[in-house]
Amino acid sequence: MSEHFTKHYTEPERTAAAVRHYRWLAEHAEPLKQPALQVIGPLSLTFERIEGRPVRPDDFPRVAAMLGDAHGSAWSSDLASATLHTPHRFQDGTVFADYVELRRTALQRRFEQGYLPSRTALRAMLDLLEKTASGPCAFYKDSNPRNFIITAAGEIVTVDTDDLSLAPVGYDLAKLTATLQLTYGPLTSEAIDTACDAYNQGLRQHGPRLDTTDRERLDDCLALHAILTAPYLGRNGYRHGWPAHIRLRLQGAS
Repeated sequence: MSEHFTKHYTEPERTAAAVRHYRWLAEHAEPLKQPALQVIGPLSLTFERIEGRPVRPDDFPRVAAMLGDAHGSAWSSDLASATLHTPHRFQDGTVFADYVELRRTALQRRFEQGYLPSRTALRAMLDLLEKTASGPCAFYKDSNPRNFIITAAGEIVTVDTDDLSLAPVGYDLAKLTATLQLTYGPLTSEAIDTACDAYNQGLRQHGPRLDTTDRERLDDCLALHAILTAPYLGRNGYRHGWPAHIRLRLQGAS
């Protein structure tokens, strides 16, 4: 088997953005380990190949702790002055998309696609988006089980970091929670509480005011993810539906 993995892109701008995000994470979110980037081409990137398996529910607390540590590290080194309503500028002038506008546009698109039954439901989701747009900034990297590799030695390696945006602390933990449930089935309340505690402990290393993720905040973010990921149910390994309390919440928003 090859010792390398090459990822291809359709535009040079996409390649450049992927490199920029990879390097930003390496500098500002060091606890989040990535494969070595070996060759940069105009329309491709070649990485060290990492052998292992995707994340499973029993890995949840350990991955949550690592994610909290990485979010806290990024906050303390670069994002403490960022706000969730404003794009974050790199030194070269390019930006992370802001949290609110990017998802406001995505929610409008889901309404147009029929995943929200009414404008009342759309308004409820937009109000929820604004509610979550508070507190310290983290980054969002689409934490799903396939975007982490657990090696035979037990190391957690993060892959597919092409697209980053700003997000509130806890939002990417909610994506991991959501996609574990969609992939493997419902998680127990105790398992989610344990992962939340581990995530907050990872954050707390970098500042006491970062410890803001409780079940209410997590459920707010899960409701947003339920709408934003709706087109992918039944695809990409998402074989299971949403837990009952999230379905009830979405019905109430309708």
